Amino acid sequence: MKTSIHPLGTDLRNVGIWIRVSTEEQAKGEAPEHHLERAKMYATARGWNIVEVYDLAGQSGKAVVEHPEAKRMMADVKRGHIQALLFSKLARLSRNLREVQDFGDFFRANNADLISLNESIDTSTAGGRMFFHLLGVFAQWEREEIVERVNASVLTRAKMGKPINGHAPYGYRWVDKKLVPHPDEAPIRSKAYELFRQHRRKGTVAKLLNASGYRTRESKLWRDMHVRRVLVETSAKGIYFFNRVKKNGEWLYAEKPESEWGKVVCEPIVPESLWNEVNQIIEEQAKVNRFPGKLPTYTFGNLAWCACGGKMYVRSGTPKYVCRKCTNRIPIADLEAIFHQELQVFFTAPEKLAAHLTKANLTLAEKELLLTSHQQSIQQVREQMNRTHKLYLDGHITGQGFGEFYKPAEERLTQLTKELPKLQAEVDFLKVNTLSADAVMTEARALYGRWPTLPTDEKRKIAESLCQRIQVGQGEIEITLSYLPTSEEQCKSQQQL
Repeated sequence: MKTSIHPLGTDLRNVGIWIRVSTEEQAKGEAPEHHLERAKMYATARGWNIVEVYDLAGQSGKAVVEHPEAKRMMADVKRGHIQALLFSKLARLSRNLREVQDFGDFFRANNADLISLNESIDTSTAGGRMFFHLLGVFAQWEREEIVERVNASVLTRAKMGKPINGHAPYGYRWVDKKLVPHPDEAPIRSKAYELFRQHRRKGTVAKLLNASGYRTRESKLWRDMHVRRVLVETSAKGIYFFNRVKKNGEWLYAEKPESEWGKVVCEPIVPESLWNEVNQIIEEQAKVNRFPGKLPTYTFGNLAWCACGGKMYVRSGTPKYVCRKCTNRIPIADLEAIFHQELQVFFTAPEKLAAHLTKANLTLAEKELLLTSHQQSIQQVREQMNRTHKLYLDGHITGQGFGEFYKPAEERLTQLTKELPKLQAEVDFLKVNTLSADAVMTEARALYGRWPTLPTDEKRKIAESLCQRIQVGQGEIEITLSYLPTSEEQCKSQQQL
């Protein structure tokens, strides 16, 4: 077996230089250039020939073996291209004890040496190999100490209700240590809730968002798991919990005790009622033998609830809404007649219509915000395409590289521009239909008169736009119209008058 014995100043080895300085260390003044110059000067003093530099600047020392530069270095060692690797100190090689030991075994098996300048270690000697592994243990210990200090700080800040300033949930961003809606992402997240309430399927929501040209924060296509993540996350209704989970293995996560959670109150993106409705659907779909149903074909299929808390459905072949939980029921014709009566009360009260129009104006503002965000996304994609094209013209990327970057951006631009007229049309429609209360009153009376002759689909759309919930009890019906007092509260106020 060949052995490597290299007395100081007597060998002419080809060596590589290993540079790894994490982002945090660079911020503290640990410049990669400093480590490189130090290794060059040492190699020159030893008469060694520097043939490679492996630059891992910005890479954390937690795990480096899968880094492309690490793989290139190991390939060079294996083929004999370099016979030694220089680095400024052991912690620059890796802070992971297992990796340090693996590197040592790999170099020894390939008759190559590891040289740590700070610790004066040369693994060509038995003493150097022993000291090498001993310092590896200390590097691991140092890393674990840092992790413990960080975890303790996180727990303390969480208990005090102070944000950790990590990644903000989708739809938000950190501004002055406060969680505020992101102007580009918030409208998209709000749209996801509306789409899910309409279609009741995460995959469908993902397809519709992608078809509209929207992408995740990482500029990737939406998937059903991404959609579920943004739908169930509580920040959308105005409260963000952090420090809730810890990593438990490569892919597994475990929830921490609730006493360790942190909480931040933020501006909601969607009404709490919408968040609750969407998450109730998700919970029901997650139950065994429970699958998302088709869109209801009855006027109040999405609105009728029993006083016991159960949802009411129209069973096939029966003329009644029935609660599956307690079997409470009401004929379809009776519920329609009661709702029609409620419309008369609603449409003959100008102040209530004015409140409804106020909400319509808010809806218009939300649509205009989404349109602005959409137009900004188009501009961003165009700028990205222009930068890519300029890099290609200047010879910085190849034709193949140009295609890999340009084609997805071009596809997304097509999707965004295709969706733009639709959004603009929606905004135009809302603007045109933002009429005065008197004009709406005239249309409302006409609608009330036509109600009995309208098809079921039209009735359902009108009911869902005007009504939040219909609760059916034993001998009493409570109808909650959107943005107005409940029918029960209205009756009480009339009685008081």
